[in-house]
Amino acid sequence: MRIAQRALDAEPFHAMALIQNATAIEQAGHRVIRLNIGEPSFGAPESVRKAMVDAMDGRPLPYSFALGMPALRERISWFYKERHGVDVDPARIAITSGASSALLLVTAATVDPGADVLLADPSYPCNREIVTSFGGNVVAIPTSPATRYQLTAQMLEDAWTDRTQAVMVATPSNPTGTSLPTDELAAVCDLAKARGAWRIVDEIYLDLADPDADGTPPQTVLAHDAEAIVVNSFSKYFGMTGWRLGWVVLPESLVKPAETLAMDFFLSASTPAQIAALACFEPEALAEAEARRVELVARRQLMVEGLARIGLPVDSEPDGAFYAYPDVSPTGMDAWTFCERALTEAHVALTPGKDFGETHGDTHVRLSYASSREDIVEGIDRLGRWLDSLPPR
Repeated sequence: MRIAQRALDAEPFHAMALIQNATAIEQAGHRVIRLNIGEPSFGAPESVRKAMVDAMDGRPLPYSFALGMPALRERISWFYKERHGVDVDPARIAITSGASSALLLVTAATVDPGADVLLADPSYPCNREIVTSFGGNVVAIPTSPATRYQLTAQMLEDAWTDRTQAVMVATPSNPTGTSLPTDELAAVCDLAKARGAWRIVDEIYLDLADPDADGTPPQTVLAHDAEAIVVNSFSKYFGMTGWRLGWVVLPESLVKPAETLAMDFFLSASTPAQIAALACFEPEALAEAEARRVELVARRQLMVEGLARIGLPVDSEPDGAFYAYPDVSPTGMDAWTFCERALTEAHVALTPGKDFGETHGDTHVRLSYASSREDIVEGIDRLGRWLDSLPPR
């Protein structure tokens, strides 16, 4: 029997080996500070957890429609209007089994074999693997602190080919936590639209981004480009990672094709998770989620200041999500060695840049400040003592 070539070619999460090592160290009786996981420590808001319990009262829980429960699609539409000031027809919103399923769905709907898809290096690794699985060509454009590790319209212009079919943007980004400025995002979308390419914008961390100086929430790309494809999730802002529930806003022309693919790929998202997610948009849950965003800003400050104190300054300070992406090359170690030794010698788990792209893969590591304040302080202190113990270079 023959294994499909796409399965053989797929790149694993290299950091999984370090996660397994961290578990082994814990099983040996040591406490590992995990600053490697992109998962909020809070969990879902209390009212959402209660709604899930109530949903499991013995009632039938049949499949929902392929694009999701109408009531939930309407509430998400309300949220875009209430928080971001944009009108989104609920008919254009598809509920998916997490944002990963949304990315899979829209890639299947927009990327032909042989087509080029432009995205930033570094970026979320699954995007590259999904594009490749559907036969697309990933064009990973090197970025730097000069653009806060984000794409610009000029970068797209320079990398464009007659095979370019889609542009993928994440703002705020994983692994850097940096956002694309509103005017530059508009320029990126305008260029791609003028050339007939899809704009796939990952806004999973949008509601964890810093508000404007006047307190206005961060702006969705839909405020400028109503036909952009926007991926989002309940995982980050609402802390519902294990619930596997996301959504995607589609251009009208993609709704029917996406519905057909959703039927074939997934049938539907979890019915009880969708029922419980309705509670996310009640005042109590929204207030709790916003308080957590503010807490993450405080954790960010702890991490950024702590890293600077131990000689690992962050060259592009994050303004959203919950990641910092410092350069560790001044230590004389590549990123993988740094993470291996930090784990085995300081018992601090980090994520090497290798998973996020080639350009900075050997020089940068990702730290998550989704962990508790106590773990952030202890983790940075451990790293500092460890670095101080190393022989001078």
